[in-house]
Amino acid sequence: MSAESATRSDQEEPAPRFFYGWYVVGAVLVIMTVTAGLGFYNLSVYLKAFVVQGGFSVAATSGATACFFIASGISGLGVAALIERYDPRWVITAGAFFSAFATLGAGYVTELWQLYLFYILFGVGYAGAALIPGTTLVARWFARRRSVALSYASTGLSLGGILLTPLSAWAIEHLGLGGAAPWLALVLIVGIVPVAWVLIRPSPQSMGLGPDGDPIARDESGVPLPADGIDFERAIRSRFFIFTTAAYIFAMMAQVGTIAHQYSLIFARSGDSGTARLAVASMAAASIIGRLVGGQALAYMPSRGFVLGLTVVQGAALACYAFAESTPMLIATTIIFGLTVGNLLMMQPLMVAEAFGLKAYGRVYSLTQLFMTAGVATGPAAIGFLYTWLGGYEVAFLIMAISSLVAFGLIVAAGPVRALIESKQNA
Repeated sequence: MSAESATRSDQEEPAPRFFYGWYVVGAVLVIMTVTAGLGFYNLSVYLKAFVVQGGFSVAATSGATACFFIASGISGLGVAALIERYDPRWVITAGAFFSAFATLGAGYVTELWQLYLFYILFGVGYAGAALIPGTTLVARWFARRRSVALSYASTGLSLGGILLTPLSAWAIEHLGLGGAAPWLALVLIVGIVPVAWVLIRPSPQSMGLGPDGDPIARDESGVPLPADGIDFERAIRSRFFIFTTAAYIFAMMAQVGTIAHQYSLIFARSGDSGTARLAVASMAAASIIGRLVGGQALAYMPSRGFVLGLTVVQGAALACYAFAESTPMLIATTIIFGLTVGNLLMMQPLMVAEAFGLKAYGRVYSLTQLFMTAGVATGPAAIGFLYTWLGGYEVAFLIMAISSLVAFGLIVAAGPVRALIESKQNA
């Protein structure tokens, strides 16, 4: 071989290969579709079934539903600790079986304590199979393209509400809660466990790769470097953690409260259930589109600026909800609001990974989720109280708009996203 051809051969890039991380993203998308469709979005379906078929009061069932979020938030701390020590597939599998076991028991609930136990077990299972393991896996497998990967994976959250929740509602309506429960439990197992074990791998390092398919980073002696990032104790004491966590409490209070009352608001203003259903479907579609576009846009703009923009747009949409009366205005407002829904939820794990690295990602993210439960649980109740007290939605939605702007101010106060990691690198 000539020197010229040898030089040319050395400079040639190896043939590009499909990065295995995208299989992990696909698996997480499917798992989130199942857990959101039969878990988060299905809570309202279960509420109706327990009231109509089980004879429980709305107040009792609503209180039990709040236990779902509390149990999910608290058990999420344990889930994060387990993921750091063990293969996440075991945790996801346990979460799927917990959820399926709780679902099987739904048809046998006759006492109030059984109702609360159902939601507690269901919340524990949801924590083990849904957001915490899913976002942790995506954060491990991607660095440069993390925003795009998270946008694809978290699309499953919206797809679940579109594809599986209506099927669950139909099954419970036609078969009864007891007749539908075994089928729903089967979907939870079949839709999660095989997907996890066939497609998911614990980390790129387990396959001899680095994030994004890059070579594994090693020190001078050739030993692989540990995951970069901030210690858990230092992370949770940081200004960025405190203020962004508080911001998400207010942002999610406004978002989840609006989602819970959106159908009722639009039906009351339009007088047409078809318009209300169209609005809910439009919000879900806008959520998917917004998340996919947002994932691509984040390659060209800072994450903190993107979140600040989302809180402003969400606040403007909620202010419009307070006064919108015509059907075109209600639908337009719903679409604008929908564009923020998926993106705000996606941005939380992204900013946690960007700010604190992967060293204690799972535990830091699970703690933010636990605190965020306060906003998720408070939002629907706060709007409902204000609606009943004042006889309308106008003031309630203006207060939710202000809540979004409070989130804006808290994120500004949090400071730069990567301040901690950069200070550590410069030390």
